[in-house]
Amino acid sequence: MQGPAVAKDIMVTNLVTLGPGMDVFDAIDLLLKNRVSGAPVIDDQGEFLGVFSEHSCLELLVDAAYEQLPSTQLMPFIETEAPTIAEDADLLTIARTFLRTTTRRLPVLRGGRLVGQISRRDVIGCAHKLMAVSREKGSDLLYLSSILPREEAPIK
Repeated sequence: MQGPAVAKDIMVTNLVTLGPGMDVFDAIDLLLKNRVSGAPVIDDQGEFLGVFSEHSCLELLVDAAYEQLPSTQLMPFIETEAPTIAEDADLLTIARTFLRTTTRRLPVLRGGRLVGQISRRDVIGCAHKLMAVSREKGSDLLYLSSILPREEAPIK
């Protein structure tokens, strides 16, 4: 990887995705079967609509306990304002996005279309590799020069 790492370099593209017309219980089955904590919801053209997550499942549980659910359609339970990133977002921007939110995964979009996803673990793994390369070059500084060129550092 040459230069600063960007989302398209580290994103995962083989994703469990859900459709807007799915039954919420089928969506939960998919999350449990695939051992994932959430999945992006996309339409037939690949446009990102939101995220259905463990948090969404808990909302469903509480709503079902207190009121009669009018429908088992997935759409009322997705997070439509879920944080996302562009495929050219740099590693530091991605890390800051994770720090500002409680999300475990960030859908990666090109325009409005889903092209991949990055988890917190993906960011940590990439940063670890980049810092290891920096250490091999003999740097004792814990400055993330391998993530951003020195001239682009947020603090100079």
